[in-house]
Amino acid sequence: MPTYPAIQIEKTSYRSRMVGGIRGADAGSNLRLCGWVHRRRDLGGLFFIDLRDRSGVLQVSVGPDWTEAESLALARGLGAEDVLEVEGEISFRPPEARNPEMATGEVEMKAVRMRLLNRAVTPAIPVFRSPEEELPSEDLRLRHRVLDLRRQEMQRNLRLRHELVLEVRNYLSGLGFVEVETPILTKPTPEGARDYLVPSRNHPGEFFALPQSPQLYKQLLMAAGMDRYFQIARCFRDEDLRADRQPEFTQIDLEASFIQPADLFGWMEGLMAALGRVAGVDVQAPFPRIPYAEIMESYGSDRPDLRYSLRIQDWTRVLEGLEFRVLQAAVAGGGRIRGLLLEGGGGLSRKDLEGLEGVAKKAGAPGLLWVKRAEEGGSGPLARFMEEVTYEALGLRPGDAALVAAGPDRVTSPALGAVRVPALRALGRGPERGAAWLWVTDFPIFEVEEGGRLAATHHPFVHPHAEDEGLLETDPLATRGQAYDLVYNGVEFGSGSVRNHRPEVQRTILRHLGLSHGEIDRKFGFLLEGLASGTPPHGGIALGMDRVVKEFVGAPSLRDVIAFPKTTAARALFEGAPILLSDEELRELHLRRLGPGDGSVDTEDGGIQGPGTP
Repeated sequence: MPTYPAIQIEKTSYRSRMVGGIRGADAGSNLRLCGWVHRRRDLGGLFFIDLRDRSGVLQVSVGPDWTEAESLALARGLGAEDVLEVEGEISFRPPEARNPEMATGEVEMKAVRMRLLNRAVTPAIPVFRSPEEELPSEDLRLRHRVLDLRRQEMQRNLRLRHELVLEVRNYLSGLGFVEVETPILTKPTPEGARDYLVPSRNHPGEFFALPQSPQLYKQLLMAAGMDRYFQIARCFRDEDLRADRQPEFTQIDLEASFIQPADLFGWMEGLMAALGRVAGVDVQAPFPRIPYAEIMESYGSDRPDLRYSLRIQDWTRVLEGLEFRVLQAAVAGGGRIRGLLLEGGGGLSRKDLEGLEGVAKKAGAPGLLWVKRAEEGGSGPLARFMEEVTYEALGLRPGDAALVAAGPDRVTSPALGAVRVPALRALGRGPERGAAWLWVTDFPIFEVEEGGRLAATHHPFVHPHAEDEGLLETDPLATRGQAYDLVYNGVEFGSGSVRNHRPEVQRTILRHLGLSHGEIDRKFGFLLEGLASGTPPHGGIALGMDRVVKEFVGAPSLRDVIAFPKTTAARALFEGAPILLSDEELRELHLRRLGPGDGSVDTEDGGIQGPGTP
């Protein structure tokens, strides 16, 4: 792969080079530079302009002793974000005027002449701000995204994203993976979220779907003998609104034939190490591999932040004998009493505890019990039922506290998992160790939805664990799948699995999910046909590129690492999307707008109906 000197890359018809790399070694050089007016200072006829481009900022001095009269006059009227071309000599700044906080702070350009390339209207949001100034609201920044993207933080994020994607391509190519593009217009298939549907103008009443993932296509590529595939894939999910999800996102998608999970674990640990070297993140491999059942028992979450060692404890035998009806009823109903022991938790205030109870309720629990132990007795809802021996049995010493949840594991695990880290933070405790990587393995294939129906824990294409294949027909809920998640500091980076390569196993799983044989053939017939052609054992993973970049740069939101993201309401504020279509545009797509009297839709704008829509 050819490489070129930075100066050669930066040179264009307008400029000699970019500003960010200019240093003391360039003093005496006559250059032509281009960029934006970052800020301008007027010292009574002597002007200082901070000129900014993607690479950085350089001070340009404009004065009557060295600048042409016309350019001097131009400097008087310059505004923020005007676009300039500047010619002059690079000089050392006076020692007292040097700025060690700027990469270019040792030098400046003494402008001989300047040319205004474009005038900017007064910026709606500031690009330059002092460190103590707060950013404008996120909605305002998204509405004026072009200006927001000029901020150096945003440009750094997007540059690092580019470098990470490039490293992904180089790393996987070096392992023999081949990048293959899969269709964007595809067939609607149930994969856990709603599809974005695209009406076909050429086929009235028929619809494409935008892919939630390339899942089925990458399995078909394995059936086709590609052996190793990857793609930096654009994916789309019409999900209900969530705080930090995007309706369109990018994932590192890959699949390989003739593998077991251990093969993929090694490749992905190597990939994370390679990306860590680019981003300056410490990655120590191999990563721990812990089964799902053990993770849920100890941490209550399938993506625990293992920088904190606090574990959930089972206190059923200790507390079931207390004369407290809530606990007794939970155990009588087949549940357990579980909790978190917080050393020094006696320091939690009433407000802290109410906040933690709110977190538990948001996670689905009816409430959260607590008790603090003092030198004599204790306080809290459980305190009057407790005796000295009970505190001792729980391991509570004076000054400690316990948070308790009672009921079935499907209630207590999410609740205690959700409060585990917030409780420690409320006590002023930070992470106990550096970056914590984790493989969560052996997920159950099925879980129970409301109403008792089976649903796929990951997705319907997971191959049963070798030891559990016999349970698939007799006890599907007990069947573990060869599925795995990669977790970093409590954030799920990606999910993957070994897939079903035998069509009869795939059909059985789809049948357990409530699909009839006819529905299976209609929705997944092309996959089953591909599997029946002689498909090797295969597996893969999809990693969220947006999440990886966000965590590696320490950004507060996914929207800080995506050039033109959507809001939490799935709207594009800069472009003004989505929009209503005219009746004529709808007719071209063989659609019509429903009014209040046309069926079940009764909204301000009505609904959209296509041929054959009931």
